[in-house]
Amino acid sequence: MKRLVILTGAGISAESGLKTFRDSDGLWEGYNIEDVATPEAWQRNPELVQDFYNQRRKSVLEAEPNAAHYALAALQDKYDVTIITQNIDDLHERAGSTRVVHLHGIITRSQSSIKANLTYPIDGWEIKMGETCELGSQLRAHVVWFGEAVPMIEKAAVICSEADLFILVGTSLAVYPAAGLINYVPRDVTKYIIDPNIPTVGNKRIVEMPFKATIGVPMLVDELMA
Repeated sequence: MKRLVILTGAGISAESGLKTFRDSDGLWEGYNIEDVATPEAWQRNPELVQDFYNQRRKSVLEAEPNAAHYALAALQDKYDVTIITQNIDDLHERAGSTRVVHLHGIITRSQSSIKANLTYPIDGWEIKMGETCELGSQLRAHVVWFGEAVPMIEKAAVICSEADLFILVGTSLAVYPAAGLINYVPRDVTKYIIDPNIPTVGNKRIVEMPFKATIGVPMLVDELMA
């Protein structure tokens, strides 16, 4: 079975109605990133940050996987598929994908404020102030904030280095270190890029598909499954 590695970004989730992490005005759901997505923001105003992610979690749970999510899951019938996602939602899993690496965490889990790898499932959509981990620290969303380490990046780099085929979906490759993962894919491996705005990655066997995810992904999957 060929090893197929897929890197997905905000573009695929946007088509399920979820706002992209940083809109053109630099805000996320009307908030400055610095006020809701940094360790300093949590120190300054944990209640605000907690409420922000509770509302985002509620939106994720109300959203549904789209045609692109389902098409990627169908590839598992013919390929050894690993999805690496920058997204914090669980839409890949709900569409049926079984091997998903979340670079920036997953909002449907909570984590300890003092030990990031201590995580828990969340019953419902809300983490309340006063809910603590087994070490006694306040629980927060299991998401990687700006200024925090990306613990899955090394694992993701190894996965990319072993790819026989690589697909990039819905990302401008603007957020590092995730943006650098394509450089770990062997040069002779064909790389498909599906996004209305194709990022510049150099001439490395690139097949450009300038479509939104719900159009381009099913198109490519039909081709790869033929």
